[in-house]
Amino acid sequence: MTFESYDDVIRFAISREEAAVRSYDELSGKAKSPGLREMLIELRDEEKKHQRMLENMTREKIASLKVKKVMDLKISDYMVEERLDEDMNFQELLIYAAQKEQRAADLYTELADRAGDAELKKMFLFMAEQEKGHKLKLEKDYDEFVLWED
Repeated sequence: MTFESYDDVIRFAISREEAAVRSYDELSGKAKSPGLREMLIELRDEEKKHQRMLENMTREKIASLKVKKVMDLKISDYMVEERLDEDMNFQELLIYAAQKEQRAADLYTELADRAGDAELKKMFLFMAEQEKGHKLKLEKDYDEFVLWED
């Protein structure tokens, strides 16, 4: 993956967030359980926030970003990968979404490693930690609502 300009990088990151929004939005319309539908809408809305943040990103705003390390519970790291499907249950959705957030964090971390520009590196690291924050929330939900019941 190579980018010719700052704008190329931002467009790429926005396209990733848009794809996540579409994915969660489409599935929320098909979800049979109200609880799953609500969670999918919440995930979609988080991705929309990222999209808007990226759409409004400037080099000046990057300078003000604070990259804070997010704890990783690693609950979903060693689980079988779930397929996004309208018939999935709450547990499967939590696993799928947590693994998806980890893949997004990994992508942003890789882009940060490849960035030759310090500002872009900082933005990618910030985005990676945002995705890790989503994963942490999902894994805490898994711990509270799934592991606790087992």
